[in-house]
Parts: sequence; C-alpha cells; structure tokens
Amino acid sequence: MTSREIHMVTGAFGFSGKYIAGRLLDAGHEVRTLTNSPDRENPFEGQVKAYPYNFDDPEKLVQSLTDVSVLYNNYWVRFNYKDFSYNHAVENSLKLFDAAKNAGIKRIVHISITNPSEDSPFEYFSGKAKLEKALIGSGLSYAILRPAVLFGKEDMLINNIAWFLRRFPVFGVFGDGKYRLQPIHVDDLAELAVEQGRTVKNVILDAIGPETFTYRELAQAIGKTIGKRRPIISIAPDMGYFLGIFVSFLHHDVTITRDEIEGLMADLLYTGSPPAGRIKLTEWLKEHASSVGRHYRSELARRRDKVKSYDRL
Repeated sequence: MTSREIHMVTGAFGFSGKYIAGRLLDAGHEVRTLTNSPDRENPFEGQVKAYPYNFDDPEKLVQSLTDVSVLYNNYWVRFNYKDFSYNHAVENSLKLFDAAKNAGIKRIVHISITNPSEDSPFEYFSGKAKLEKALIGSGLSYAILRPAVLFGKEDMLINNIAWFLRRFPVFGVFGDGKYRLQPIHVDDLAELAVEQGRTVKNVILDAIGPETFTYRELAQAIGKTIGKRRPIISIAPDMGYFLGIFVSFLHHDVTITRDEIEGLMADLLYTGSPPAGRIKLTEWLKEHASSVGRHYRSELARRRDKVKSYDRL
C-alpha cells in the first residue's frame, strides 16, 4: 500500500480510536473518523475530519468512505440500554461493512473480543461472533483483533477498580476471583491495528498483553500500587451486581451488568495465545499511581456529553 492514503477510524475522538488515529497520522496518512460525536473535542487540532455514521442513509455512509483505503472499526456498545443495544450495534456494523465494500475499501481492521461465539449466552460475545462471521464472508481483506481488557489513560475498568479501592475499606470479587484477564495497553492495540492495516493477509489475532492476572490478583496489584491495600473478599455474584446498581444510581451510570459478571467468571477474557502487547499493566500503574482511580469514569456520561474529551469525563 502507498505511504500516503486515506484511512478511516471509527470513534477517533474516543478511547482506542484516538490511539489508532494518532499512529496513522504519525505514519503520514490522511485520517478521517466516523463518529456519533462530531462536536467532541478534537485532540488532533483539526487534522482528523469527522463524519456522522449515517447508518440510516446508506448513500451518505458510502460517500463518507469513498477513497478510503483502510477502515479501522471500533464501533460497538458495552451493554443494552434504553437508546442503544447489541442488536442495533450488530445491525449498524453490518451496514458499515456493506458500505465499506460498496465504497471500494481495500481492508478492514476490526476490533472484536476474546473467545467470541455465536452460541454464547452473552450477547456481547455472540454479537461479536456474528460480526466476525459476516466480515469473513464479505470478500473484503480483513484483520480481526481480539483484545480482552484495554487499559490506558482514558480506560474505565482499571480506573474504576482503583476508584473503589480508594473509597471502600474492602474490595469484593465475584465468587473465588480466580478467573483470568490479560489486559493490553491501548497503544499496543493501536500499534497492532496500524501494522495490520499495512498488509493484505486475512488474519485473526488475540490482542492480549504480556501479563495474566486472576481478578483477585488484579485488584491486589492495583491496590498495592496506589497505596490502598484492601482485604479482598469473595462475594456472591448477585450481591456484587446489586452493589453495582447502588453505585450506578449514585453516578447515573451502569457500573456493571450481570452479563459482564458472568462473562468474567466464565474465563472469557483469557486465551492461551502469546502476548501481542509489550506494555505491562504493573509498570503502567506505577507511572500513573497518583492519578488512576481519582475520579469515577462513567460510560453514560460519555454518551450524554458529546463535547468533552474522554479524559475529562
């Protein structure tokens, strides 16, 4: 592929999309973004032009993708809510794939999840599997990246675990807490995505970091690093869910869902693959120990406020 191309990133003003867009700009490409928040603070000083998704207007969606060489797709939702759902996310993603093909895009780099399965009882994982199947069958060149947990300055999971540890005398893990996670730094994922955007071979890669933790070990590591060692206790999943509802009420958010708890406990955020990232969470935590978890991060606040940057929400 040529050195100067147009690359499209979904959600370039958000979390993972921002890091992918930054690396593409550094590589000398023209970068555009598809977004639900075209007025959000642009961290690239106007270098990235924003287009609305236009899922309900296929012609406009195709127009926004015309002349684009590679599409990096981060579009998804974390849970079902009153004005968004997994079903809509799947439908919209399929529209995006169709538009990409009609626009003549050469390759799609698609962000999925570890251990997707159409037979999964969890809509997050079954929906991701449906999209992988559709992309594989589309005839487009593809790279499918399967991260487990992302961490970085704007992340939510690691930050909010630290927030709990800073404010409560104990920390509860669901069940025995022995289910595993393999966090990858968001910039490692971005590097992998951009690398795959340069090739044409169809690949599916587990995008996991260099460290594996049980959930209990993860909480212990975060607490130790931020100076908030707390007793780690086992709690029933239902109790954990209802505690999450309480925190959700206080912050007008959805802190955790039943599916997220059960997906964690089913060990779906672990694979036996070699690491694809280099940055260790333990080392990153040491560098950011004074700031991580200082403020609660709200998924719904990011959806309500379409102007502020993610690191200010």
